[in-house]
Amino acid sequence: MALLKPAETKDGIYLNPVPTEVGATKHFPQMLRRLIMGKEERVPRKPLGPFRTDLATFARPPVSGLRVTWLGHSSLLLEIDGTTLLTDPVFSLRTSMVQWFGPKRFFAPPLSIAELPKLDAVLLTHDHYDHLDKNAVLQLQERTPLFVCSMGVGGLLRKWGIAAEKIHEMQWTDSFTVPSASPTPLTLTALPARHFSGRGLKRFETLWSSFVLKTEHHNLYHGADSGYWPGYRKIGEAYGPFDLAMLEVGAFDPLWDQIHLGPDNAMKAALDLRAKVLMPIHWGLFSLAFHDWFQPPERITKLATDAGLPLWMPEPGEPTDFAGEARNSLWWRRYCSTVPSPNEHADEAASKVAIRV
Repeated sequence: MALLKPAETKDGIYLNPVPTEVGATKHFPQMLRRLIMGKEERVPRKPLGPFRTDLATFARPPVSGLRVTWLGHSSLLLEIDGTTLLTDPVFSLRTSMVQWFGPKRFFAPPLSIAELPKLDAVLLTHDHYDHLDKNAVLQLQERTPLFVCSMGVGGLLRKWGIAAEKIHEMQWTDSFTVPSASPTPLTLTALPARHFSGRGLKRFETLWSSFVLKTEHHNLYHGADSGYWPGYRKIGEAYGPFDLAMLEVGAFDPLWDQIHLGPDNAMKAALDLRAKVLMPIHWGLFSLAFHDWFQPPERITKLATDAGLPLWMPEPGEPTDFAGEARNSLWWRRYCSTVPSPNEHADEAASKVAIRV
């Protein structure tokens, strides 16, 4: 069976590339008990930051051609050989349909939308609230000429008042070259991910994607949200090796292990992708699962050391030139009340639970 192909639909909804169980409705009593009785430090006991981006850095092009600024969670400012891209920008206080309730940020944005450098495009991987922030999108429409998004997400943007000519939607296996003044064009390729979509009660009506970001000099992979699946090896064979793979490590749990990687499966995916360096994302900003907030970076640090795979983990808001070397700032340890054993809550030690909705 071909795994890397356009997404299929059935009865008006998008299907995953392989059979996938999502949700945890049938386990609500167990989840409620864990929510109330759990002893994890899901939210930092100490305030994080403040983190501030040195804006003067953006006046100089990256020496290596690639500069990465992690703004928290899956929001990344990527300067790639003359093209500047912002991924899954979330600037609001809460990741929720309303701003008076829902998961609250652990730290303020390291820079404001008004302080962003000139953008060539904003990349939106899918429509979940922790990746698609309506308030941020509305502010960004004056800061970017283009929104590149998964198929169907454009309908939301148009509904919010974004001009149709500023939207480019992508189906799996589509490629698109970002218009820019760079003599080294950046081409995006949308690829399958094992996840789902939806805002409110609607699910699967828009597509979710991972992306290859490729220029003549650099080859990157943004995994967005996805559970582990055999497609990672196929992506590595067809599009790798990757100078840098950005993969999610947080918001995981055995109850939803088919739609989120977690550290152990992120390491497995990175090796399948033939990644030279792994950048863990999707952690450290919101409490979206039951684990300690600092468990994902601790666990992936241990796994990377064991595997001999370099990690790229700068401080939030720190613009960092990427030249292929390891960089692990261990910044979170300044804010931990305790640092657990990196083997604690290991993915493979957790009992696997099948979920069907």
